Amino acid sequence: MAAVQPLDTTIAVVTPENIAFEYQLAGPFRRLPAYLIDLAVRWGVIVAVGLAILIIGGMLSALSTFYGPLTFAFIVILIFVINWFYGTIGEAYFNGRTVGKWFCGIRVIEVDGRPVSPRSALLRNLLRVADLAPVAAINTWDPDVPPIYFIPTGIIGLVTMMMTERMQRLGDLAAGTMVVVDERKWQLPIAKVDDARVPALASYIPGDYLVTRKMARTLATYVERRHFLTPPRRREVARNLSDPLIERFEFRKDIDPDLLLYALYYKTFLADSMTEPADLGPLAGYSPLAKDADKPSGLAEPLQSAIPDELGKPAQRQPLQRRQTTQRGDVWSAASSSAAANPAPPPPAAAPAPSAPTSDPPRTAGDGQ
Repeated sequence: MAAVQPLDTTIAVVTPENIAFEYQLAGPFRRLPAYLIDLAVRWGVIVAVGLAILIIGGMLSALSTFYGPLTFAFIVILIFVINWFYGTIGEAYFNGRTVGKWFCGIRVIEVDGRPVSPRSALLRNLLRVADLAPVAAINTWDPDVPPIYFIPTGIIGLVTMMMTERMQRLGDLAAGTMVVVDERKWQLPIAKVDDARVPALASYIPGDYLVTRKMARTLATYVERRHFLTPPRRREVARNLSDPLIERFEFRKDIDPDLLLYALYYKTFLADSMTEPADLGPLAGYSPLAKDADKPSGLAEPLQSAIPDELGKPAQRQPLQRRQTTQRGDVWSAASSSAAANPAPPPPAAAPAPSAPTSDPPRTAGDGQ
């Protein structure tokens, strides 16, 4: 017998990276106010632009009678374009939100958790007319009015939402989308960074670099998911954002992309809230800048090639004759990150020396005679 699922509006979504998330579905009582707000916005734009077209067309009608029908044609095209493509443009280019959805705190996403694509946004909005059926006539309430079918009831869409697991209307079923509640309040996935290289690298990020809200959300999402990824996969995912940042910050080309995003996350969310500056320890003085790539370390005691075996704890220094020459910036590379993630095992302990015998040697028969 199948397990009984709780009756609620929360649904689990597994992303292509095989990471599970939970979303709260937006029901009809959340989506109806958003639709009414969008309806008011659409007709507000139509009225404002239509008045402007009428004024311009009236001024041009004094020159020729041709501009009168042309003005009417422009108004008809305006009504068609805004009513049919307002939702598509808003959802495709504003992260699944229109004005009404943004005001009500909901947004459209794909059923696999990805942002809605322009194709899906177009398809679900074109089928909205089917979800609003059947259309009621005005003379239903006033028999003296001619039977003009003008008022949409939305019964088809409401019944479809009640019968589907993800509360999808016909447009959502055809486009593979669903409407979820957009969580405005979110917590940082990590409140403390233990890797000593992160604050050291963050100190070289220019202070005038401003992180946008979208970039901040991306950094928080990446730091939350990076623990589920292998180090090579982290660098592959982070490279899309790190390459432009390396050019902007004038960093070395071989800087670990994962480490750079982690440092930017630290500077954005954690560095300003700390009362004391971070202790860089043996990493102080190591520069990730491209102009310092060929310079010697310049430190009295250069950092060893072994990165801290435990995050936040400096590695033990080797004897002087076994030290390796480390140039500035080598500690920021992907190879160093791999060394930090997979530290070398400690050398085996030496076998203890045999202890001297404490008992007296055996005596012979002639002894003591």
